[in-house]
Amino acid sequence: MANKEFTREDVAKHNKEGDLWIVVDSKVFDLSKFGLMHPGGLSVLLDTEIAGQDATEAFFGLHRYEVLQRPQYSRLQIGTIQGEKQQIFPRPVGGLSTVPYAEPTWLTAGYHSPYYKDHHRAFQKVLRTFVDQTLFPDAQALQEKGKMPSRKVLDEFARLNIHAMRLGPGDHLKGRVLMNGTVKPEEFDAFHELIMSQEMSRIHARGYHDGAAGGTMIGLPAVKNFARPALREKILGEVLDGKKLVCLAISEAFAGSDVAGTRTFATLSDDGKYWTVTGTKKWITNGHFADYFVTGCRTSKGMVVLLIERGEGIETKHINTSYGPASGTAFVTFDHVKVPVEHTLGPDNGGGLVVILSNFNHERWAMCCSSLGAQRIIVEECLKWTTQRKVFGKPLNSQAVIRSKLAAMIARVESAQAWLENVTYQMNHMNYKQQSALLAGQIAFLKKYCTETAQDTARDAVQIFGGRGITKTGMGRFIEHYHTNIGFDAILGGTEDVLGDLGVRQALKQMPKNARL
Repeated sequence: MANKEFTREDVAKHNKEGDLWIVVDSKVFDLSKFGLMHPGGLSVLLDTEIAGQDATEAFFGLHRYEVLQRPQYSRLQIGTIQGEKQQIFPRPVGGLSTVPYAEPTWLTAGYHSPYYKDHHRAFQKVLRTFVDQTLFPDAQALQEKGKMPSRKVLDEFARLNIHAMRLGPGDHLKGRVLMNGTVKPEEFDAFHELIMSQEMSRIHARGYHDGAAGGTMIGLPAVKNFARPALREKILGEVLDGKKLVCLAISEAFAGSDVAGTRTFATLSDDGKYWTVTGTKKWITNGHFADYFVTGCRTSKGMVVLLIERGEGIETKHINTSYGPASGTAFVTFDHVKVPVEHTLGPDNGGGLVVILSNFNHERWAMCCSSLGAQRIIVEECLKWTTQRKVFGKPLNSQAVIRSKLAAMIARVESAQAWLENVTYQMNHMNYKQQSALLAGQIAFLKKYCTETAQDTARDAVQIFGGRGITKTGMGRFIEHYHTNIGFDAILGGTEDVLGDLGVRQALKQMPKNARL
């Protein structure tokens, strides 16, 4: 019966309790039986501007398009309006948004970019399809349940080599098939990684985002760059193939940005064969379900970094935060844990701080990518909502104050994207030593800017959505989630104040001695 055609006069005859039809975007729905079960009550449906009428505007003032796609509601469709065609369509799976500024300019028709090549565009398309089809539904189902990503998703991460690509370009990609061959290992560069971070941020599930091996992304580089060859190959194989998870265990209740102040101690045995580790770590992403802990410890000579395998003497407790339980954020206790000396990463003579600091630039840069990707989606949500929401008989965006907020949002996200792409280009053309000298300050400032502007955008978005912006369900649920969790990005990898100070100190180091006004 869904293929049957009706006139608007036919629909208008069905306008009372027990015999109630409506039209939404040329589709005719029979709500006669559903009316009493309507979450908003039957009286809403019996409104004279809804019952038997075209309720498109009213519907999209209250519901997201996804409601029409749910089986329990889509089956209520009995036909279409004669001579009319559907006008409103959701973004196709894997497709691009047509909303202005919803995509970076390099993905927007008519714009040009010097940074991206055909293999970048192909990579983006395949990755977005994966996010839409596989990652988003899993994230929405598990975000609030405190569970790590499903085995299906983790297996796909391994099959597509997403774990490996999140470490950035390098020899660890050699011989691996990336995203079903969409990009060759030797082609993979920092822009592919930028694309991956921004696409994966589209899931509207901040805790799950880091739960999907976020700990691996920040912890495994220390193994890759500083482990002894045999250990390196073993751990990389296990983790990149999706068999094990690793996390970075640095922060403590006693030491945050001051990593040198850690109170987790490692004592070398008299025969020099193993370390004994005692202490605690706090706010460890993925720590609750990690198999390996890349752990910063104090010794009699200074700092040392150890790869500690979960086992006797290790206990993890989940930490409840607004971040979302799917991140596996944990309090970790090491109680006289014995660690083979072969699991020392880098120097054991107090040079562990170099190991810890070595990945900070990459970690912070990756956080900029995902923070900015999530912020852009909020801009899209606000542009859509202010167009379809009616106030005083006009779209919400007819209000100058709303347009001012939108202008600020767009300016923030576009300026940050341009800065990010410039830094990414430098990363592609600098070696590690050059990046350490020239980009540490730039990346520190960029992360500070991205997270500060994100908080501004979150606040403006709530004002635009009103009560819906603080409601966990319905039209503003993504805004509520974003606003609730946005503070985490401002802390992870170094707080905004610390990073701002770092950027200035880096600049002062390069001040010429003969500079005068």
